[in-house]
Amino acid sequence: MVAVALGVAALSAAVWNLTAEAGRARLSRDLADKLTVTGRAVLSEVERFRYLPGVLALDPRVAGLIEHPGRSGTIDVANRYLTRLRDHAGADEIYILAADGTTLAASNWAEETSFVGRNYRFRAYFKDALTLGEGRFYAVGVTTGKPGYFLASRIPTASGIQGVAVVKVDMAPLELAWSRAGERTGVADLAGVIFLTGHLPWKYRVLDPLSDAASKAIVEARQYEGVRLVVSPPLTAGTPYADQAETLSDGGEAFLLRRRRISPDGWQLFATVSLTPVLNQARLAALMTAFGTLLVAAVVLYLRQRRQIVRMTLDAHAALERRVAERTRELAHEVEERKRAEADLRAAQEELIQAAKLAALGRMSTAIVHEVSQPLAAMETTLASTAVLAERGSPDDVKRTVGAARDLVRRMQRTVRHLKSFARRDRGGRQPVDPAQVVEAAVELASHRARDQGLAITVEAPAGLPRVFGHAVRLEQVVVNLLVNALDAVRNAAAPAVRVILSAGDGAVTIAVHDTGPGIDEAVRDRITEPFFTTKETGEGLGLGLAISRAIVEELGGSLSFAGAPGEGSVFTVRLPAAAEQTPSEAAE
Repeated sequence: MVAVALGVAALSAAVWNLTAEAGRARLSRDLADKLTVTGRAVLSEVERFRYLPGVLALDPRVAGLIEHPGRSGTIDVANRYLTRLRDHAGADEIYILAADGTTLAASNWAEETSFVGRNYRFRAYFKDALTLGEGRFYAVGVTTGKPGYFLASRIPTASGIQGVAVVKVDMAPLELAWSRAGERTGVADLAGVIFLTGHLPWKYRVLDPLSDAASKAIVEARQYEGVRLVVSPPLTAGTPYADQAETLSDGGEAFLLRRRRISPDGWQLFATVSLTPVLNQARLAALMTAFGTLLVAAVVLYLRQRRQIVRMTLDAHAALERRVAERTRELAHEVEERKRAEADLRAAQEELIQAAKLAALGRMSTAIVHEVSQPLAAMETTLASTAVLAERGSPDDVKRTVGAARDLVRRMQRTVRHLKSFARRDRGGRQPVDPAQVVEAAVELASHRARDQGLAITVEAPAGLPRVFGHAVRLEQVVVNLLVNALDAVRNAAAPAVRVILSAGDGAVTIAVHDTGPGIDEAVRDRITEPFFTTKETGEGLGLGLAISRAIVEELGGSLSFAGAPGEGSVFTVRLPAAAEQTPSEAAE
């Protein structure tokens, strides 16, 4: 009996261990999947604001505030701008720091807890932004007592004076979502302090023992000022398993914990799940095994074990089916999110294209105004002459003078018509477009600026060019941008000249814009079509023209290339498939 009892005890213990280990392994895998999904949510919450400090650094109102903080109206304009930007972007707060850490302007300037005039040079994000160009830091606000994630970017100015743009992000919505779902999920900083969690008693508790160096750094940075950190005992005291899962005990209940580092801040994302169901299942399996062993013979024991194996297999299949169903729902959600993101991207691209067209018109505005003012002045003189001739009773002369005035009106109408056509939003579908007419319209728009520079744009177009499928206005925008760039390039050339050469061959139509400018340096060739990259002086362009032009051409199935060396001029070539070689549906693809 002793041997049987020992055998039953050993068998029961083995069943308990196997069941518990299998359940723990399953929970560990579930936690790993949860960490992946939760990590994306945390990074998404942060990444949607990461661009904002850099954009602020480019704003002339912000640069003007840094360079001339005492100028009348500068601070008020910046305060109101930051308030509007905060409300539009959904950030918690936005503020601008001088090089000494003093707040010059803030989105909460009108509130009792305004940051204006306060100094934050002790903050890590401020120091990193000045030395490294950008900084980020999670901390409890020393002014408001409200925690948040701080994103900072250095603000360079033409005068050399520097400042820092800071965006504070409220991470509380994540905590609220976790809390409502009943999840004991959280995020700890690099030192191990839990600053986000769906389980409130764990907030500001340490995951692991806090080192003296980490504790000192937290105090010096005033990271959690006004908050009592629970440093003893640490939350995790168990030994990690091979798959990096850990056990912990809280309130008399056992939990399984998995953690993962998420970049770029080295945060520790962790998720937990109660082990009580697994332990109960393991105990139940052990008791059933012991009872069956004592009740029946070896055959019954064998059948019992077999049934247990079947049950475990079915449980595993059911768990797998649940995971597949959950993953299917997640994938469907991700597909919807991607569709919405693609729609937003298309809308943003349309806005960029329209902005680029208006920017091109702005760059040509002086020449266009001159082009319109000349006919107006001539018309005034003509009408005055008409009045004199009418008094003298010379009807033939009056008729000729009125005819000349009508010619001047037609000239202004033609200029305005081109401007309206170029500036409108292109909402039509793709259709066959005559490339020669596109070039003619673009040259008409750019010719005013060319005349101001004392040169004429020459066009070489053979007869019978095939059409291309596309949008006439967008193709005009591409050619206008290339012409304006060419005119900028030859501004200081010894023998300035700009030519447009059209040709067809190999099932494609080519539009090449030649200039006699200084050419393109080898060092910037690979970056010349990147967004926001420009070789022009500050204030003469955002570096979006070629990037948008390339996107328009590639959307139509074509390509934009360039050639030329320093001192030899440049050639920008647009190559588009001829309409004779494709159907409208193929062009749309």
